[in-house]
Amino acid sequence: MFNNDGTRGAGIASTLRAPTYAEHMALVASELGLDPLTTAGISTAAQMENVSIKSKTYKEITVTAIVTGGIEVNGGRVGDPASWDELERDVRKPEPTSGTINIILHINVNLSPGALVRSLVTCTEAKTAAIQELLAPSKYSMGLATGSGTDSTIVVANSDSDILLTNAGKHCKLGELIGKSVTAAVKEALCKQTGLSPVFQHNVFRRVERFGITNDSLWEKYKEGGGMSSRAKFEECVETLMIKDSLVTYTSLYCHLIDQFMWGLISLGEVIMAGNDLLKLMGMSIPDMETKAAGGIHLMIRALERGLLELTKIELEGGEKTI
Repeated sequence: MFNNDGTRGAGIASTLRAPTYAEHMALVASELGLDPLTTAGISTAAQMENVSIKSKTYKEITVTAIVTGGIEVNGGRVGDPASWDELERDVRKPEPTSGTINIILHINVNLSPGALVRSLVTCTEAKTAAIQELLAPSKYSMGLATGSGTDSTIVVANSDSDILLTNAGKHCKLGELIGKSVTAAVKEALCKQTGLSPVFQHNVFRRVERFGITNDSLWEKYKEGGGMSSRAKFEECVETLMIKDSLVTYTSLYCHLIDQFMWGLISLGEVIMAGNDLLKLMGMSIPDMETKAAGGIHLMIRALERGLLELTKIELEGGEKTI
């Protein structure tokens, strides 16, 4: 089995070296000295030097997760709108991207067929848990990511082992080892590849970009409002402002209110009530927001964007409001 970095260098597109992907991977296997008929391979654009290898052991059982990853380009939430309909043969396939989490999960004991399949489920849950604990955003919706659109996983067990396990769910030790090793390896791999980490995520823009609020969008709104500062001064201001502890904390709570409404856990009226309280705590003005479901969440998003712009202007102009 192998994980292959298919990149050819900075700025050079990765292309298939054979008519089909299966033939391409068979060619790669042969070049590695492996028999394509008895080899499983996956590919990625993440660099191999950014691999993370984590092992967890309990008595005679050792689980090792080997992970490369990046979700800055095509991280998505399961159920997001798709870009390719395989039934429509004339529709262009998705372009390869650098966003892929590839996992090779090695288990040193023998597993029953059911346990082997269940280990893949547990492994996938662990990957998703790691991504959600980092609050990584989907690039295709307002949701939090659960993976990328090109993730691959290989699970291998040792059929020669005298120990046979029949369960890999969360109630058994094997499931615990899978969960801990995969979660740790996914987090480290994402940090190595793109810097995705708790420190990197401690930034207002990282929390709100999935709602369409970005550095660029705030700059455009600032210019539209007659702002006179240069882009360089604006950048210097927001770089300091957007990592302030209280602003990151309150903004994160505001975003979670929106999430809970989208998940059907709280009503729009409850979201707006609590959202207004958070806007006050952040020193932002409170808009007159309607409580109709149609457009209600978008009004909340715009209220937050307007508030962030207010704070930026105050910082640029040396105002008195503080967070």
